[in-house]
Amino acid sequence: MKVLQILPALEQGGVEWDAVELALELQARGVANGVASAGGNLVAKLEAAGVRHHTLPLATKNPLKIVANARAIARLVAAEGYDLVHVRSRAPAWSVRLAARRARFPWLATYHGVYGTKPALFKLPYNRVMLAGAKTVCVSDFVRRHVEATYSPPEGQLVTIHDGADVSRFFPGAVTTEAAADFRKSLGFDADAPLVVMAGRLTRWKGQHILLAAAARMKHERFGILFVGSDQGRTEYSAELKALAAALPQSKRVVFLDKSDNMPLVFASGDVAVNASSGQPEAFGRVIPEAQAMGKIVVGTAHGGACETIEDGVTGFLVSPGDADALAARLDAVFDMDNAARTKMQEAAIRSVTERFSVAATCDKTLALYRSLVKQN
Repeated sequence: MKVLQILPALEQGGVEWDAVELALELQARGVANGVASAGGNLVAKLEAAGVRHHTLPLATKNPLKIVANARAIARLVAAEGYDLVHVRSRAPAWSVRLAARRARFPWLATYHGVYGTKPALFKLPYNRVMLAGAKTVCVSDFVRRHVEATYSPPEGQLVTIHDGADVSRFFPGAVTTEAAADFRKSLGFDADAPLVVMAGRLTRWKGQHILLAAAARMKHERFGILFVGSDQGRTEYSAELKALAAALPQSKRVVFLDKSDNMPLVFASGDVAVNASSGQPEAFGRVIPEAQAMGKIVVGTAHGGACETIEDGVTGFLVSPGDADALAARLDAVFDMDNAARTKMQEAAIRSVTERFSVAATCDKTLALYRSLVKQN
């Protein structure tokens, strides 16, 4: 069996990391596979592991280029002998659908998010291409329920396969205590004060402003907050966040990093990880299992994928979306946890990720699906 994954590009992002991590895991298991995209900085990771990357202009939404991509994909599948195509985005899915009609190969799609549905006259038919393949993978039960309610797919069309954390990168010993302490010190955080980490691009629905509002209301006076993620041009929102941070007392230090190429180091430097999405639920929220796999206490909002990766009070904590008071109270309580309670939760979280939300677990289920589709074909 030889599998080709297709997505728009390979820059940083959850969809991109999903494709790369699956490709590397398949390669490690001896499954021939390749990836097609418009390219990006993650291509090097594929090629270093021996995974073939095919550069095509797949980030386009131009109808004429989508048709041209379909012809290119059909030729690629035939020339390289791919048995199955797995597409991860809507625009390239249209190309794959056209190519499959021409070259007659089986394909499936992954529904990575809750795509917008307005204007319905355009968006619903556009999104529905993700249901045109042999199967549609949903990255969480939350996404699956949305797809079922919105599109009424045929019975058996949908399969839930959760995203996963790469536990070969994210695990408690991945970063030395000294390296984590040095990183923390380099950002000006006190070694003896708790540090809260929040990773994700700076956009209002991610809820960075909720965390800062919570920080202002907390009983604890000394702690730090590290935001990792760029504003991607949302300068008005990032300016608002920096103003909120500046209004906090100096004992509550806030640092913004545009990006990090070493997220295990980021999580290792912190004590608590927060996912504060409020405007809309996370389809999955991969930073949650990544932080859990590092042995960090995670506080997330009780909607979307977080309700599947966090068992409240067991593998982390859930608070109501947009509720700064509840988040403040929960963070105060987390800071006050004794070592026994903290260790118990950390161990439960690590076990949950390893068993249910690891790249290996994701690959097991995906590979079984691939084999069933190739066999049927």
